[in-house]
Amino acid sequence: MSTIYVNELTGADEPSATGSKESPFKTPAYALFISPDAKLFTFKESTEEGVAADYVEISASALKKAKKGAESLKKKEEKNKKLAEDASAKEAEETAKMIEAMKIVIVEDKSLPPANKIKIRSIGDNIDSRVKVQGWIHRLRIQKGLAFVVLRDGTGYVQCVLSGDLANAYQTLNLTIETTLSIWGTIKKLPEGKSAPGGVELIVDYYEVVGLAPAGKDSFTNKIQEGTDPSILMDQRHLALRGETLSAVMKVRATLLGAVRRVYSELSVTEVTPPCMVQTQVEGGSTLFKMDYYGEEAFLTQSSQLYLETCLPALGDVYCIQESFRAEKSHTRRHLSEYTHIEAELAFLSFDELLTHIETVITKTIQYVLNDPIAGPLIKQLNPGFVAPQFPFKRMEYIHALDWLNENGIPNEEGEAFKFGDDIAEAAERKMTDTIGVPILLTRFPVEIKSFYMQKCKDDPRVTESVDVLMPTVGEITGGSMRISDKEELLEGFAREGIDAKAYYWFIDQRTYGTCPHGGYGLGTERILAWLCNRFTVRDCSLYPRFTGRCKP
Repeated sequence: MSTIYVNELTGADEPSATGSKESPFKTPAYALFISPDAKLFTFKESTEEGVAADYVEISASALKKAKKGAESLKKKEEKNKKLAEDASAKEAEETAKMIEAMKIVIVEDKSLPPANKIKIRSIGDNIDSRVKVQGWIHRLRIQKGLAFVVLRDGTGYVQCVLSGDLANAYQTLNLTIETTLSIWGTIKKLPEGKSAPGGVELIVDYYEVVGLAPAGKDSFTNKIQEGTDPSILMDQRHLALRGETLSAVMKVRATLLGAVRRVYSELSVTEVTPPCMVQTQVEGGSTLFKMDYYGEEAFLTQSSQLYLETCLPALGDVYCIQESFRAEKSHTRRHLSEYTHIEAELAFLSFDELLTHIETVITKTIQYVLNDPIAGPLIKQLNPGFVAPQFPFKRMEYIHALDWLNENGIPNEEGEAFKFGDDIAEAAERKMTDTIGVPILLTRFPVEIKSFYMQKCKDDPRVTESVDVLMPTVGEITGGSMRISDKEELLEGFAREGIDAKAYYWFIDQRTYGTCPHGGYGLGTERILAWLCNRFTVRDCSLYPRFTGRCKP
């Protein structure tokens, strides 16, 4: 019987240890695992003064415990050995599978009827027909003898089923998410009890790889993961756009802008394209993006309103869909530094007519979007509880909104009761709008909190003929007003705001060469989309959002 030494202080449970005094094991369990019949001696510190520490034979109770530990180590070794054998067998099986897969050559059967090249949106119109579709692998599942590919081309999704050699071929086994494919096959309705996009599937007879996406650490699923930090997703926006939610919002956005143009066409409002590089302000100098324009100071436009006003005498009622820029260092969920601004200016109308026009544009636009065969179902998917606004909207004056806020115990930004002249901050405005639960035309704001160009009310010169359109869950989506039509009154507005009127000569001329009562408004595209698609932030509603600290990619 061999003798084995154990020292928990200096020993080591590894193959390099021998179990001698010079190279002891660390634990009795490992010592018995290595040498089951050995006699064990463990190192003991002496408690008696003058007596040196030394090895002593292990006690009966410690030996019993060590034997149990050794048995556990033995079982663990057997389990690891079995796992290694299984892994080796699986690797051999996979190798054999790959060798067989590499022998398979995918060739198109030329005896099949010619395929019609279609977009996925047309799948339903080609049942039982042979077609060719092209796109990106959105989802992928490979099993024994079958492969399921959900293909995306931007117009829709279709499940493609590969079987036989097509499923077992080497190139199929190496397909990855976001690889681009050209696929030929026949469209079939799904059997009862099965589900797939559109209720159909494409039975594949041939396919080609157009662009193979990487696997491993560079794979798409490693780049874009659920729950990833939002700033990382913003860095990878070009990839995140491929997701079902963001792409759906962008499709609704396209339909929304098309619907707005349709409504304006029906109302005989002409589209124009004002400049984005300007030398004047509209919404206050503190939010201007300055730039050097060939040695002159210029800015990115805050609004196209002033230019739209100049079009009225030439073109009548006009609108534009143009980017606007606000240098607001704000991180709220409804602010962007660059946003798509839908703006209109209308001549020869009253304030009440302006309000009715705004209601008409919003309600008709939303109805057209909901009726769209693509955008309508997407909104139901993104925002199942959405209710289209009904004409007319609730009308509420600013002074009555203050009464409502005070009666409901909602304080101003200083924590006090609202008083005339206070600006209603976003939180209070949202609380009121969400509680009331219907669209609100909030009107007649005080002169001091509105822009220099807004017309004062004839019955109360303290307030302006101005309006904010408030929607439940999102807040303000539209702001507008009647514009000052009298030249002298406009010049007073410039003086009040400390603005040098010289740069606005072309704007002032609209009051000199045939003035008229006129008004206009601006709609924030991203805010409307956030409301329509139930998005928490307007950043989800912009293709590549720009806000404080974000100007990439």
